[in-house]
Amino acid sequence: MKLDTTDKRILQLLTINGRMSYVDIAKELGLSRVAIRERINQLIEEEVIEKFSVVINSDKVGKKVSAFFEVDCEPTSLVAVAETLAENPKVASCYQMTGPSTLHMHVLVEDFEQLEHFINEELYALKGITRVESHILLRRFKSRSGMKL
Repeated sequence: MKLDTTDKRILQLLTINGRMSYVDIAKELGLSRVAIRERINQLIEEEVIEKFSVVINSDKVGKKVSAFFEVDCEPTSLVAVAETLAENPKVASCYQMTGPSTLHMHVLVEDFEQLEHFINEELYALKGITRVESHILLRRFKSRSGMKL
């Protein structure tokens, strides 16, 4: 699907406020509510919009420790390790990165005891992991909640 200027502007507005109504978007862009609804439905159908979601402040819901991990795996174990980690509710995101079979992972937990348990009992217990490097988040300056077009 080729995005035009209107599609890109709709996506920008929804990135700022995913609950913005068709009417408000239509007013902002000078189009009809029906035209906006059709364009958004097309963006959903073409999977340009994967899903609508809410961004939760992890600190406000008790997840006070945010840690990032680089996890190296044996090449034959990478997918199994990644799929297992992706199912873990403590894992906020997990990506395969370039490098020697490396996974990049973001973990959110309530405290350092939970982090220690996650590392020792859940992460190190997985077969095929060859190296783990971790970084604790001190302060967030910017977090992606959408992308700029």
